[in-house]
Amino acid sequence: MNTSTTVSSIVMDPSNNITSSTPAIPPSTPLAVPWFTESFWSRDPTTAAARKMYGTILLVFTALVIICILSALPVYWGALWQTTSHVHNLKGWVVDFDGSTIGKSVSQGVMSTSGSPSMMTWEVVPATLFPDGLVDVESWILEEKIWVIIAISENATAGLQAAVLAANASYVSNATITAVVAEARSENAYKNIIRPIITGILDGVTASLNAHVVQTTAESGQNLTILAKSAPTLLTQPVSYTISNLRPFDVPVAAAVDFVGLIYLLILAFIITMVNYAARVEMTHLQDRLSFVSLLAMRILVPLTLYFPISLFYALLSQAFQVPFDRKFGHSGFLIYWMMSWFAMGALGLALESAVTLLTTKFVGFFLLLWVVANVSVCFFPPELLPGVFRYAPAMPFYNVQQAVRTIVFDTKNQLGLNFGVQLAWMGVSICTITVFQYFKRYRAIREHERPRDTEKRGGMRELIAAPLFADS
Repeated sequence: MNTSTTVSSIVMDPSNNITSSTPAIPPSTPLAVPWFTESFWSRDPTTAAARKMYGTILLVFTALVIICILSALPVYWGALWQTTSHVHNLKGWVVDFDGSTIGKSVSQGVMSTSGSPSMMTWEVVPATLFPDGLVDVESWILEEKIWVIIAISENATAGLQAAVLAANASYVSNATITAVVAEARSENAYKNIIRPIITGILDGVTASLNAHVVQTTAESGQNLTILAKSAPTLLTQPVSYTISNLRPFDVPVAAAVDFVGLIYLLILAFIITMVNYAARVEMTHLQDRLSFVSLLAMRILVPLTLYFPISLFYALLSQAFQVPFDRKFGHSGFLIYWMMSWFAMGALGLALESAVTLLTTKFVGFFLLLWVVANVSVCFFPPELLPGVFRYAPAMPFYNVQQAVRTIVFDTKNQLGLNFGVQLAWMGVSICTITVFQYFKRYRAIREHERPRDTEKRGGMRELIAAPLFADS
């Protein structure tokens, strides 16, 4: 017989005033679910139920990850797939300042390559468009109105003929043709597509021209032996070319600033989003105590305030590795880059703040993946080399940070006003969505908070109605 002491709880029955006692669980009774002792495949009902829920959660999230792989990641793969099919979207000009044999031959040779999807599209433009010669040609390139301009020097044919007749050893053949480009506009497009196309075309054109010049020289009765001794270049390579790279991508570490580093900038903003959410929702429940206006102000101003010093140290990291921010704007270049990093964190981070409102910490990672892919996909190659669906590039935060960095570090076309404006526009959109999403979340939270009170009031009213009008005291 069990001699354990029992604790009775007294319950009053209002109908007959009878009391009853219910024995409590003895303190020595073991727990129903033993802690820290079960194996993974335990048959204990509670552990089995927990194991089943655990497996279900993993399966569901694995399925969601696979869906992301099949839906989001192809965006980036698609941006790098068959870029050669869109090379024809890169435009180039041929300017014939010569107007004679060499100019016409080069123009015809370049134009003969145009038309294929895998080749640049060329157009012969009149030399009168460039009254100051190469100075005007360079300004068109620096203003990014065209990708490449191949210019044939003035009097190129007459100068070559005079040099052959005089056996001029000082003749510079590579001044005949100049291809003007700006690598820093898109170093990947230049390295992988533009430069190989230019060299391929001009190598073929000059080889044909050189053979023609040598044949013409021999037929003219010129003493080739004397010419070979005094000016051999006039026989071996009478026509050549120079690639004038106005803005070389000569700072390798800048790749961390204008491409890969942007992913890290987004990750930093994501960390702040997660910490901010945990601090106000899970650890302090502060958001349940604040008015809607105060909560909204906190959700917008606190992240922007935190982004300020973080973006400073992010910019200082690049400064420490000697990224030359002073090339175009002097010492102000670093300040401009810092402000661009801050604005970019605001554009990227507030979008995450908006997403986490609805998705919570459980699902916001999927939005982060999509946000990264959508931004990165338009940064490796210029929009002209991407399929039409990627023409959204100029509206993305990453793309505009990249353009700003190119302006500050490499002195490319200045569009800083537009670059900052896009970041501000994203912040404005995110502030609007945060407001809307938070309003609905707050409305739902208030309803859930008031429901127990409503239930209690309704229960009390039912008891009042059911009670006798003149109950005995």
